[in-house]
Amino acid sequence: MANEEDDPVVQEIDVYLAKSLAEKLYLFQYPVRPASMTYDDIPHLSAKIKPKQQKVELEMAIDTLNPNYCRSKGEQIALNVDGTCTDESSTYSSKLMDKQTFCSSQTTSNTSRYAAALYRKGELHLTPLHGILQLRPSFSYLDKADAKHREREAANEAGDSSQDEAEEDVKQVTVRFSRPESEQARQRRVQSYEFLQKKHAEEPWVHLHYYGLRDSRSEYERQYLLGQGSNGVENTELVKSPSEYLMMLMPPSQEEEKDKPVAPSNVLSMAQLRTLPLADQIKILMKNVKVMPFANLMSLLGPSIDPVAVLRGIQKVAMLVQGNWVVKSDILYPRDSSSPHSGVPAEVLCRGRDFVMWKFTQSRWVVRKEVAAVTKLCAEDVKDFLDHMAVVRINRGWEFILPYDGEFIKKHPDVVQRQHMLWTGIQAKLEKVYNLVKETMPKKPDGQSVPVGVVSGDQWVQVAKTKAQQNHALLERELQRRKEQLQVPAAPPPPGVRIKEEPLSEEGEEEEEEPMDTSPSGGLNSRLANGLPIGRAAGGDSFNGHPSLGSASTPVARELRAFVEATFQRQFVLTLSELKRLFNMHLASLPPGHTLFSGISDRMLQDTVLAAGCKQILVPFPPQTAASPDEQKVFALWESGDMSDQHRQVLLEIFSKNYRVRRNMIQSRLAQECGEDLSKQEVDKVLKDCCVSYGGMWYLKGTVQS
Repeated sequence: MANEEDDPVVQEIDVYLAKSLAEKLYLFQYPVRPASMTYDDIPHLSAKIKPKQQKVELEMAIDTLNPNYCRSKGEQIALNVDGTCTDESSTYSSKLMDKQTFCSSQTTSNTSRYAAALYRKGELHLTPLHGILQLRPSFSYLDKADAKHREREAANEAGDSSQDEAEEDVKQVTVRFSRPESEQARQRRVQSYEFLQKKHAEEPWVHLHYYGLRDSRSEYERQYLLGQGSNGVENTELVKSPSEYLMMLMPPSQEEEKDKPVAPSNVLSMAQLRTLPLADQIKILMKNVKVMPFANLMSLLGPSIDPVAVLRGIQKVAMLVQGNWVVKSDILYPRDSSSPHSGVPAEVLCRGRDFVMWKFTQSRWVVRKEVAAVTKLCAEDVKDFLDHMAVVRINRGWEFILPYDGEFIKKHPDVVQRQHMLWTGIQAKLEKVYNLVKETMPKKPDGQSVPVGVVSGDQWVQVAKTKAQQNHALLERELQRRKEQLQVPAAPPPPGVRIKEEPLSEEGEEEEEEPMDTSPSGGLNSRLANGLPIGRAAGGDSFNGHPSLGSASTPVARELRAFVEATFQRQFVLTLSELKRLFNMHLASLPPGHTLFSGISDRMLQDTVLAAGCKQILVPFPPQTAASPDEQKVFALWESGDMSDQHRQVLLEIFSKNYRVRRNMIQSRLAQECGEDLSKQEVDKVLKDCCVSYGGMWYLKGTVQS
C-alpha cells in the first residue's frame, strides 16, 4: 500500500486493438546506421517477397557521389561480376557498384506476443505483427563473380585443347540403374537439407512496390493502424477482466510445437491413439503388433468400444489365421514401396507374405526353405515375413507365434466363414502364380484346418512309421510294376523320379535347422529315397534294373558319366547339394523317356564323380556350421589335362586342412610348390576356378557359411 501511494496513477490511456492489418503487418529491422540518416532517405529500387517463407529482398541505391565511396573499388567489383559486356542481365548496368541487396531472415517464428503500437490523441492502438524480419546485406554478387571467373578459366582451357579435339580418346561411361525408392528412403530425402533448400528455391518471388514514409499511399495505409474509436465495434475482445486482458497481451512463453504425425508408427501413446477414429486406431495397432487375438485388441481399445464395429474394422486391415488376426500385407508394404533388402516391388512382397500366411492356415509349422523355393525371394525378405508371425524352433522350423484361438472361432462363425472364402480366393491366386499343386487336405467345418492341440514331432514319426508298415505290400507291388515298365522300350518312365534337392544357402544368411518331413499324409516319395524303398536305395545292389555303381556297360552309367565330366569341366569345385541341383536341371531339359529318368541314387552319383577323375575334399567345416550334410560333401576335379592341374591340386590340399585361407598364404604355398616364377594371372585363374572371396578370406566354392 505504501508503494502505491508513492507511485500514484498519473494518467489512464484507452487501448484499442486494430485488426485491419493483423495478417499483413511485418516489422523490418534494418542494419544500424547513423542517427542523422534514415533508410527512408535512401531510394529503394525494388522489393520482392516469398510469402510462404516470409523472405524479403530489397535493392537499395548506394550514394556513389559520397566522398567516403571508393569509386575504383566499385568499378572493380562491377567488372568482376558482369565482365566487359553490358546487357539487360548485368547486375550493375552503370559499370559501377551503385546498389546493394538486403535479404531477410526470421528472428522468431512465434510473433503472437508482439504488436505495433500507435499513440494518437490519448489513445493507444495495437496491431498484432504477422512477422519480424531482419534485413542483412546479401553478397550474392560475389558468387556471381566467382562463377564468371570459373567460366573464363574453363573457356581458356578449352581453347588450349581445341587443336587436340579430333584425337580425343573415347571415355568409358558407367550406366547405373537406381533401385526403387523405399518409403523410409523417401521420407529421409524429403526431410534432408538439400531437398528443403530446393523446395524453397522453387517458390516464385512476388514483386512489390515500395512507398516511402512521406508518400500519400503510406499515409493512407497507416490509417489502418488505428482502431475504430470507442464505439466498441472492434474492441469487444478487450472487454475482459484485468487478468484475461494481461494474458492476451503477454501470453505465457511456450516452446514451439513441432508437427506431430497423425498416425505415430514407432512409439504409441494410448492417450493420443484414442483421440483418433476407430478405424485408424485398429490400423495403427495391427501395423505395429502384426499378430493379435481379438480379445487383446478389445482390451487395448477400451471397454466402451462396440465389438461389432471393431469386427467390421479389423477385417479391412487384417486376415484371420488360426483364430488370430494378422495384419494384411498391403498395409505393411504400400503400393509404391519396395524391399529394403532386395529392392523387389511391393506387389511381389505382398504375394510372398500372403503365401506364408496361407501356409499357416494349413499348419502350425512352416519350413523357410520351402517358402524361399516357392516365392523365389531372398532369405532376408522371407525371414522378415516369418518374424512377423512366427518363432523359430530348433530342428522343427517356424511355429505360428500365437496359440489357436478356438473360442473366437466358435463365437463368430459368420466371420470365420467370410475369412475362409477370402482365403479360398487367395489360394487360387497363389496356385496360379506359383504353380502350386492344389491342396487336398480336409477342411474343418469352420474353415480352419489347424487343430487346437499341437502334435509333437515324435507322434508324427510314429504315425509315419505305422503308415509305412501298412503300405509296405502296396509299395512292393508298385516297385515291381515299375520294373516291368522299364523292360518295354516305348513305355514312359515313372513320373516324379528325381534327386531330392536342397536349396542352397545365400551368403550372410542365418539358417535355422529345418525339420524332416514326416507327415503321415505324404505321397509315395515320402517313403522312398529317389523313388525307391529306403532300404534298397541305400544298399549297394542293383535297382530299377541298373547297377548301383554305374559301370560303363550300361546306358545309364554312360549318360551319367558324360553329365558329370561335362559339369566338372565347367565348374571345378562342387558340393553334392549343388551337383544334385544341376542334375535336376539337366533332367528337366531331357526329352520324355530318356534313360536317366530310370532313377539315380545319391550313392551312384557320388561313385560316378569319383570315377570321373574327381576327388572328395574333406573341408574342415567349423563346429557351429549351418551347412547340411550334402553341402559339406565337396568334390573337385583333380586332373583335367591342362597346365593348371598342379596349381589346383596344391590349392585343394590347402583347403583339406583349412576352412578359409588368406590370399597371401595361398600365393606363398603355390610359389613354394610350383616355383617362384608363378605369375599373378596364374594365381588369379586358379582362385577364380575353385574359390570365392568373402570378408577378405578365400573359401572353396559352395562352402561359405556366414
